[in-house]
Amino acid sequence: MKEIGGYLALEPLVSNSYYAELIPVNSARNAALYILRAKKAKKVWLPYFLCDSVSGVCDREGIPYEFYHIGANFEPLFDRELAENEWLYIVNYYGQIDADTALGYQKRYGNVIFDNVQAFFQRPVDGMPTVYSCRKFFGVPDGGYAACDTKWNEPLPKDTSGDRLTHLLGRLESGSASAYYAEYQASNRRFKDLELREMSDFTKNLMGAIDYAAVKKRREDNFRFLDAQLGSQNQLQLKLPEGAFAYPFYHPNGMMLKKRLAAEKIYVPTLWPNVLELADGIEKDYAENILPLPCDQRYDAEDMARICSEIARLE
Repeated sequence: MKEIGGYLALEPLVSNSYYAELIPVNSARNAALYILRAKKAKKVWLPYFLCDSVSGVCDREGIPYEFYHIGANFEPLFDRELAENEWLYIVNYYGQIDADTALGYQKRYGNVIFDNVQAFFQRPVDGMPTVYSCRKFFGVPDGGYAACDTKWNEPLPKDTSGDRLTHLLGRLESGSASAYYAEYQASNRRFKDLELREMSDFTKNLMGAIDYAAVKKRREDNFRFLDAQLGSQNQLQLKLPEGAFAYPFYHPNGMMLKKRLAAEKIYVPTLWPNVLELADGIEKDYAENILPLPCDQRYDAEDMARICSEIARLE
């Protein structure tokens, strides 16, 4: 029986999701899981340059996988023919693989799963299963989207987000990321074994109320600023992505510079620490020395100028 009266819940916000047509799930890795189940994948080829979230999903599902290398421009170095139920998992690193290039990979390889976790604003190519993350671009506790033309027919229970909010509310109200970093890490660890579920109502509510045009523009403006200041020093040849995830700045001693920036309260993540365990190769070099400089919607040109100034001072 429906309850009437009592205290008020959080207000429903404007329902204007950027990807209302996609399948809303509770994390990006579960978006990948949804696609693997829907496509009845028997084997997956994964890039070495990737965190262990997707390989972990494959382990839990009992799906065999092997690894392949990438090139200097993040392109897949893969020359095999895929069997009927084999899939090639291609990551759109920093949004540097545009839609036309992605379409070319689809035509060349056939069974491609495209990972747009770092390219939220790049819409999926028709017929290409695609993975998106909400948390990588917005201050939400969870959430991901799967673009998939095949539906997995099992019903998805709805997730809840109540135990993943402490670090978000803490930073909002205190302005401090470091004060709530332990809570952030604890929340991240919960995703490792998170059951595939539908996106929570809380996250759907937030995702429907974001000014996506403003976010996209701010990210692109900040990326342009950083590239204008740092591009001549950057060994990567970059395109301007749609609504940039971060500015990938390659520095020959990236780990050292990252530590020095952190001391100045400029926090640059190590995105794939597991890749550092590789013996050698471009993947280890990139994991160590590409600094994903923040350029998101929280910041403006003054903040970007500070990043550039500190890099010049600390090198």
